[in-house]
Amino acid sequence: MKSKVTLKELVGTKIIYAVLLVCYYWMWARQDWHEYYVVIQNVVCVFTVVFFAMQASRIRKYSKEEKDEMAVQNLRRADAVSLKIMMIATIIIAFACGVTFLNGQMAGYTLVGLILALTVIRFIMFCIMDSKGV
Repeated sequence: MKSKVTLKELVGTKIIYAVLLVCYYWMWARQDWHEYYVVIQNVVCVFTVVFFAMQASRIRKYSKEEKDEMAVQNLRRADAVSLKIMMIATIIIAFACGVTFLNGQMAGYTLVGLILALTVIRFIMFCIMDSKGV
């Protein structure tokens, strides 16, 4: 991987972080047990370690490169919109838990699912803003 590290690549890999969060939450919150869960847990654990090692080298390389200021501004705009979406969704989840529409486990699944969806939305917004040069 000798190519230049772009901000788009770093933002896109946040989706993998969110998928790992969903996997780990599933491992912690599930109520049943099957024999093949051990294999899934081990694969997720090994993938996490390898992925973090690869990401550390990519982030280190990115920190040494010249930054694209327009891309950084677009990322900040996408983050601002994502924060507003997260606040609204969190309030809705809190009210759903308050009126006992969601129990604790379902609220957890809803929150990690929201994080995953928001990560994908953030990446799409950033790509659109970056391609149009907003």
